[in-house]
Amino acid sequence: MLVFFSQLYEQFVQRLIILSQQAEFSLTSLINNYLNVNYQLNLEKIDKLKVWLDGFRPFDPMMVTELKKLYDVRFTYNSNAIEGNTLTQSETELVLTKGITIGGKTLDEHLEVIGHQDAIAYIETLAQKDTEINEWEIRKIHNLILRRIAPDEAGSYRTLDVMAAGTDYRYPAHYLLSQLMYDFVTWLNSEAALRLHPVEYATMAHYRFVSIHPFRDGNGRTARLLMNLLLIRAGYPIVVINNQARNDYINALAYAQQNQDDLSRLFDLVYDAAIASLVEILGMLVTAKSSQRKGQEFYREITDFIDEENFRE
Repeated sequence: MLVFFSQLYEQFVQRLIILSQQAEFSLTSLINNYLNVNYQLNLEKIDKLKVWLDGFRPFDPMMVTELKKLYDVRFTYNSNAIEGNTLTQSETELVLTKGITIGGKTLDEHLEVIGHQDAIAYIETLAQKDTEINEWEIRKIHNLILRRIAPDEAGSYRTLDVMAAGTDYRYPAHYLLSQLMYDFVTWLNSEAALRLHPVEYATMAHYRFVSIHPFRDGNGRTARLLMNLLLIRAGYPIVVINNQARNDYINALAYAQQNQDDLSRLFDLVYDAAIASLVEILGMLVTAKSSQRKGQEFYREITDFIDEENFRE
């Protein structure tokens, strides 16, 4: 049986060698082409990718280390950039991995990077525990983000009323926050919420939280960390809202808030980001030598797809 699995891997790699001679070829494009041909709905694509990903578990420890380095930097850079941090992705990596101070950048921008990485480490630890996520955990995420920048506000609900920047949307009054957050975590841990598709559940949690806007600052970063906590618990990789999609992201949130919680635009954005993360990670896993005795469903289906496409040509 192990020989058979290894043969599937070798057959796949041989086809990649041939395809790589084409200038426009990329493995991620190949995977996306398969999905587009065989599935119409984004959630169906996500489910197929998740099945494939699970076929490569347990992941090689070296691969896990490399993926963590990659996504710690990418998630931190994009989430902070959406909120106005001007450090580039390469500068963010230097701050995280080398502790280097970047000239011309503020101290707060550096501290935002460190705080966000601390929060990622916390949600990764929390994701391994089979316990309810309550207000304390959400406050802790926020505390880690802001404790170096605004220690008096870190983990504390706002005590003033605020409006969404650039819109007429007014967030709930501060004196309602206690009840609203109680209701939120009640929903978060409810059977109805937990029965939702994991990516749908995480997106709805993000939206519900950010619409309550319980903190004066740091709500967006906390919401994206909470969303990823739920995804990691369900076995998904970190999903990054790219800073290049910042306007679409903000507009999707504003659209939902102004249109009876219509999350269609936000769902589409998060689904696309989830697919991108899953495809990228699969692209790294499937060519690794440590994967040759795993992932037989992926290798069989993609190899057959390559052969079918070549036959049509």
